[in-house]
Parts: sequence; C-alpha cells; structure tokens
Amino acid sequence: MSNVASGTVTPISTRTNTAGTPIPVGSEPFLIVITPNGKTAYVLTSGGRDMPDKAVPIRTATNTAGTAVTVGMDARAIAVTPNGKTVYVVNAGSDTVTPIRTASNTAGAPIPVGSFPEGIAITPNGKTAYVSNAGSDTVTPIRTASNTPGAPIPVGRNPLAIAITPNGKTAYVTNLVSETVTPIRTASNTPGTPIPVGRHPAAIGITPNGKTAYVVNGLSDTVTPIQTATNIPGRPIPVGRGPRAIAFTPNGKTAYVPNDTSGTVTPIRTSVNKAGPPIPVGSFPSAIAITP
Repeated sequence: MSNVASGTVTPISTRTNTAGTPIPVGSEPFLIVITPNGKTAYVLTSGGRDMPDKAVPIRTATNTAGTAVTVGMDARAIAVTPNGKTVYVVNAGSDTVTPIRTASNTAGAPIPVGSFPEGIAITPNGKTAYVSNAGSDTVTPIRTASNTPGAPIPVGRNPLAIAITPNGKTAYVTNLVSETVTPIRTASNTPGTPIPVGRHPAAIGITPNGKTAYVVNGLSDTVTPIQTATNIPGRPIPVGRGPRAIAFTPNGKTAYVPNDTSGTVTPIRTSVNKAGPPIPVGSFPSAIAITP
C-alpha cells in the first residue's frame, strides 16, 4: 500500500492481515505494479515540480527498495508484460512511455507516443502495448519486442481507459468527451464503430470469459454493459454516485463498483446485469481489487 504523505510503502501480510515496517521509497508514491512472479513491486514516485518522476523497485522477499529508475514527466500509468520482463510507464508530461528492463532495473530509450498519454494495456500474449493519448484522440500500439511505436489509431475525443479481451482480439478504449467506447481489432490495429455509453466513461473492465465489457460512467452514475460478440450496448445499470472503477470476481459472476461520492460499493450480478444493495465503505472509494 502506497502512503503518499509519508513517502513510504507498507507491506501487509495476507496470512495474518498485519502491516509490516513501512518501506521508504521517495516523494509521494502513488501507483504500484507487481511482476507476475511476485518477486518485485514497482512504485511510481513524484519527482517534484518540473522534474521527472521515478519508479522504485522493491524486492518483495526482503521488502527493501532498490535504486530508483528515472522515467518521464507527470507519470500517469504503469503496466508490466505477462512474462514480467518489462515494465512500461506512461509519461503524460513528456508524451512518452518509458520501458524498464526488470532483470537489470534499467530504463530503455523513451518511446514517443501521442499528446498527453493517460492509459496503457498489454495484450495477453505480451506482444503489444496500447497507449491512450488523451490530447491526440489516438491510441498508439507499441511492439514490445522492439519497443517501437506503430501508426496512431484514431479513436474518440479524450481517450482514457483501455481494456483488452482475454483472447487478445479486441482492445476497448473509453472516450471521455465523446461519451463512447472505441473497439480496436488488434490483428489489424483498426478501429471499429464507436459504441455509445454514458457520461464521462472513465473506467472499463471485461469479464474473465470475455463476453461482456462493463463501462463505468462517472457522471451518469451508471455502468453500461457491452456484448463483445456484437459490440452492442445493453441497458445502463444504475449504481451509486460518482462511480470510479470496476473489478470482477474470478468466476466472473459479480462485478464490484466503488462509488466515490456515495461512499459505497455496488455489486452487480453479471448474469442478469442487475445491481444489488450498495455496500457502505469509507469516504471517497476510488479503486478496488479482488483476491484470486
């Protein structure tokens, strides 16, 4: 768990649910990703005003921080390839993506993308990373074998979140201002017809079986289900005020949506696309994850 104010990361034992000694990492840690083998956590920390941010590796066996890796300005997202060999950091202020080789904890040459990149998703086979460029209204595909960007893919206005189907055939991109979702065929990197959703679609998730994409509409207080076989949106599902994210149980039977303004989490039965009673939690819930 990252602690922004104290500049530390707290390890928590899942066996005992007890917190360990905080690990100093640097100024304002804000995002964490863990390699698939579980050996290393990478934490993004703020570089300060007009300075590049950093990614700090933590060895999980000893809970010790390694040497910070300098990335770009105003980092916004981080992702790791399925084989765990490369971590990618999206730098909104530099219009780049920084690849980090996990074996050596060294940064490669920054990869140029579009204007103000915000989000990233990597295909299940690890061959392509897709980066949403909020200022360019495009998505940049990056070949991970060579870390070279492909031709920008036009999408809607202000693309933000990206999710990829488990079979890797389609990437779905939420367009904040257009209030649509653009499906991208990964085999050809061509966009399909935009799918209308609700207001301010800021998050998206796909069920483990790949049959349905759920779009979180932050200003409509709804979630829009999309059948991936047809790309047809279903009836919006009412949730709480200010929904921000979504996560699924491993069996895909239930989706959970944290509602920032309501201070609740809404469970959704995916078989019938029906919301259950809201679950009260703390103030301003904005992220959620579910154990395997």
